[in-house]
Formats: sequence, C-alpha cells, structure tokens
Amino acid sequence: MNLVIDQGNSSAKIALFEQDTIVHSLKAEVLSIEFLQAIMGEYQPQNGMLCSVKSVDAAIQSLLTHQLPVFYNMNHQLALPLVIDYRMPQTLGVDRIAAAVGAVAQKPNQDLLIIDIGTAITIDWVTASGSYKGGNISPGPDLRFKALHAFTGKLPLVDTSGELPVLGYDTTTAIRSGVINGIVRELDSYLDEYNKNAQVFSFLTGGYAFYFESKLKNATFADENLVLKGLNEILNYQQI
Repeated sequence: MNLVIDQGNSSAKIALFEQDTIVHSLKAEVLSIEFLQAIMGEYQPQNGMLCSVKSVDAAIQSLLTHQLPVFYNMNHQLALPLVIDYRMPQTLGVDRIAAAVGAVAQKPNQDLLIIDIGTAITIDWVTASGSYKGGNISPGPDLRFKALHAFTGKLPLVDTSGELPVLGYDTTTAIRSGVINGIVRELDSYLDEYNKNAQVFSFLTGGYAFYFESKLKNATFADENLVLKGLNEILNYQQI
C-alpha cells in the first residue's frame, strides 16, 4: 500500500492507494505526528511520498523516513513518466509536476492543460508526446480577496459565499464579482487560446476546482485528487 501526502500552502491532503485505486483519503489543516502515526498504524503502508510546497517539520520528515520501508521526498530529479522541458526545473513546483503526471496517466497521448485553483492559480501545458512545457502562475481567489482588503483603506474582506451578479450592486458584490468573474474570464481566455490550435483535454484541480467548473464556458474535467494520483504514479514509477 502507498501513502502519499500533498502538503499545500494552507492544508495537507493524504491518500492511501492500492495500486491505482484510492482506498482512503483525508484532509488536515495541520499535519501532525499523531495524525500520521494513526494513519500508518491503521493501514500499514509500505511505500510513501511527501510532496510539499513549504518547509516540513523535521519530526514529520524523520517519522516518514524511518517508519516507511520505502520513502521519497518529491523532487524534479526523481525518475518521471514525462519529460520536464523547463528552463530551471529546480524551481518548478513539485505539486505542478505531480499534477501533470496525474493528468498524463489518465489521458496519455493527448495535449493537456492543467489548471490548479488553490492559494495560487497555476496553468500548465503538457504535449501529447509527454513533454511538460511550462505554464503560468497568478493569485488564487483568497489571495485576491485578501489583497483588496489589506492594501486599501476601506474595502471589506469578502469571500466566495453570496450573490454573484455580473455587475456588483454594492461594494461586497462588486468585489466578489470582480474577483470570481475575473478569474473565470482569465481561465476561459487560456482555454480559448489553446483550443484554437489543438484538441486539448483540460483538467481542473485544487480546492476551488468544483466551484469554478460550472462557471467556465469551456469543457473541463474536475479532479480534486489529481496531485495525489500523480504522486502515486511517480512513487510506483520508482520501482519499475
């Protein structure tokens, strides 16, 4: 059994796999020793991989390293089932690599656009030949809401909950509409551009994947576990 952990900026997602099937998944706002010990004690995984976009507590790193017979920290130097065609691969987010691998595993031999909507929005391109070509990064919904509140004198802190008119009728709806509809138009513009030149399959992932899926005019497939699936693929690939 494989244990894979996707430590994001605001929370951690954990999954246990038997081959390619998720047998259990959960989310933790804080990744703790006690939490991991309980999971490992119940499921007895033999292999593990940690993917983190921030520093990991040394005690957690030690626990995973010493209690799992096979353990890897996700990095660009591992054997990967795709080619990283990126000028500085050491600066490429490991979660973005994992999402790309997860997408290729589900849709091989196809041009892919992978949109991850979380703390940040990342947009990544993988060719049908399995080559990762790069992508873009912009602020996610929460960062946009917080920036408007933090860097102005009077604008309130707003979130995604509530009415979403095309044009706001008060300050709260103006902010919500500006942020959410702005993201929708941003993403649809990428999808329009890539769909001009190729038959692209587009994935949505991240904490806001399902929220935005119905708002986009272009067809996308939402998979909130895309990074976890990619990590499992990469973990299995080390043993080939």
